[in-house]
Amino acid sequence: MPRQDHVLAIDQGTTSTRAILFDGDGLPRATAGRELKQHFPKPGWVEHDPEQIWTDTVSVVREVLDVSQVDAARIAGIGIANQRETTILWDRESGTPIASAIVWQDRRTADACAQLKQSGHEPDVQRRTGLLVDPYFSATKIAWLLERTDGARARAEAGELAFGTVDSFLLWRLTGGHAHITDATNASRTMLFSLALQDWDDELLSLFGIPRALLPEIRDCAGEFGVTDPGLFGAPIPIRGLAGDQQAAMFGQCCFSEGMVKCTFGTGCFALVNTGSKPVESKNKLLTTVAYRLQGQPTYAVEGSIFIAGAAVQWLRDGLGLIDSAPATAELAAAANKASRVYLVPAFTGLGAPYWDSDARGALFGLTRDTGPAELARATLEAVCYQTRDLFVAMASDGAAPPNVLRVDGGFAANDWAMQFLSDVLGLVVERPEVIETTALGAALLAGMQAGVYPAPEILSTRWRCKHRFVPNMADSERDERYAGWLDAVARTRSRSPQH
Repeated sequence: MPRQDHVLAIDQGTTSTRAILFDGDGLPRATAGRELKQHFPKPGWVEHDPEQIWTDTVSVVREVLDVSQVDAARIAGIGIANQRETTILWDRESGTPIASAIVWQDRRTADACAQLKQSGHEPDVQRRTGLLVDPYFSATKIAWLLERTDGARARAEAGELAFGTVDSFLLWRLTGGHAHITDATNASRTMLFSLALQDWDDELLSLFGIPRALLPEIRDCAGEFGVTDPGLFGAPIPIRGLAGDQQAAMFGQCCFSEGMVKCTFGTGCFALVNTGSKPVESKNKLLTTVAYRLQGQPTYAVEGSIFIAGAAVQWLRDGLGLIDSAPATAELAAAANKASRVYLVPAFTGLGAPYWDSDARGALFGLTRDTGPAELARATLEAVCYQTRDLFVAMASDGAAPPNVLRVDGGFAANDWAMQFLSDVLGLVVERPEVIETTALGAALLAGMQAGVYPAPEILSTRWRCKHRFVPNMADSERDERYAGWLDAVARTRSRSPQH
């Protein structure tokens, strides 16, 4: 039997599906990716085609194996990282989805969430789950599909349908329908998972009208989840790691000690601070979530979620046609008038933490006659950094000790101009690792640990390497003045919302 000395990561994100092959030292050896088409059937609605997610996943894995010339038999395990909260229901017999996937950004259940809040349910939901009542999470998405899809509720109650976030859907398909499983990190994003019980919460299932028969089994992030159908890749490959993308990135950044912080800049931006073995309830509308769970022991995090980060750059490219590619924003921003105070509030699908205003919509402020593409590009990059500062302010208000350093990753983190401005506006050293694709790396590390290819977390942490450090060089007065302008812009955006 060939030596199993490689680990394969599937990184199924909001805008792309990728596979990365890592060697025994945790270094990427081959990568393949496909862009995922976004569907916007109505204002505030965001959908994906589950079949495209599946076919793209198979394609990128096959391409990586082909390019690397590594046989499937040499893969010690597959780790899956996925866009969280995105909701899929499928037929257990055929494996066919009964509707499009409702993406985490989707706001169609905002009215249902408002009714739950008005009925006084949010404090109990937050106490049980660590989450706020918001369309972001899976519970109201599942309820919407059960109510709006013909026959779905009766079929769900009869055990004919399965629910999954993307990890669970891919696991089902990869194993030929033999495994209906999720992990604790993804489960903790559904608004149905009890942090105390580490299992589905029957009272919440009753509140949202969701049959338990619909739900997958919950397991640790590293384990034996099944093997791939031999016909897919030429030989069966064990699946040994599962984690939501943000938690996978935290694992890939080796944030294993209490107080360590990472920010992942993808479609959205997600800041997580490790809070150790006990969940910490936020008083400032941040989220309490499972960072990872190993051998039955959960480690928790407090998370701030920004809905629009890299997606704002995508809007510059696809919506306005101002740029040909995302890297062009750095050169444009550097050429902008430094005295300009143009603010973009990218509330295209509402505002996430710490505002949680689903009715807010995007706006531009401070436009003058000399505002041009450079100023708009700069405002777009700055908006991501200002939103990140919002999260750090909320974390500090929750009593979190100020971090000495912030570890960053994701596609947007490759933008040097943006990372320097982030360091400036936070007044904090920002570190970018050698392997910037830490979401995929985290999934690979989980699978590789289970397979015995990689060591335990305490040893992995010594192997983390910084490639670039950004040190703040903005005067305190300018930092505070710019941020005050941002807060004013956000307040103006929110004042237009019916709920304020």
